Amino acid sequence: MGDLVIVTGGASGIGAAVAALLRARGCRVVVFDLAPDQPGFAGWLRVDVSDEAAVEAALAKVEDGLGPVCGLVNAAGVLGKMHAPQRLQMSDWDREIAVDLRGTYLTCRAAGARMAARGAGSSSSTSPRSPAGMTSGPLHGYGPAKAAVISLTTTLAGEWGPRGVRVNAASPGFTRTEALEKGIEAGVLDPGTLSRPSALRRLVEPGEIAAAVAFLLGPEASGITGVNLPVDAGYLVGVTWQPYGGLRGG
Repeated sequence: MGDLVIVTGGASGIGAAVAALLRARGCRVVVFDLAPDQPGFAGWLRVDVSDEAAVEAALAKVEDGLGPVCGLVNAAGVLGKMHAPQRLQMSDWDREIAVDLRGTYLTCRAAGARMAARGAGSSSSTSPRSPAGMTSGPLHGYGPAKAAVISLTTTLAGEWGPRGVRVNAASPGFTRTEALEKGIEAGVLDPGTLSRPSALRRLVEPGEIAAAVAFLLGPEASGITGVNLPVDAGYLVGVTWQPYGGLRGG
């Protein structure tokens, strides 16, 4: 492919899977992450995506050194605290909103405005745990942030579509990342509870999210913009069967 793509949060989890797949398909990948550099990428910048000045400076540095950015993947994020509102510290709430929503907006604004000025480009945001952004749950900062990212996808698609820029989102279900595995090991999450409501009766693999994101970025999706694509093993369609006794068979 040869396109220059920025992946935020590319050091681990879904972001790492996306960065690796895009690189394997011939993209020049630049990672924005606070983690130490990893070899093999076109660039690696330590960027706090919630910092406006840092994001703008990083985009300028990338384009000055490597050329125009053709794609953006927002995978940077922090997990939400599962506390009742009266126990959820505002510092935690602020951080979840700052990284998961503000960070997505800042990177989209910095990269998208440049792509729109050139008349071409594509952006895709991942919204880990699609149930959090589209259903109810005990994530009072994280959930609203993810719902807002889905809304932001549609507004930016409308804003930049007339100038040739597509904006889409991929919403993963419960995905077998390092963070989820730690939650299972700590006893906070139960894999059976997470996977049982899904139509496919399993968790999602990071590579499946990466494949969806690569599709949304690529030419095969040239007529698609403003969509939120759940990649959740059928969690959203299966969970509503629970009041009726759950999914049949399997």
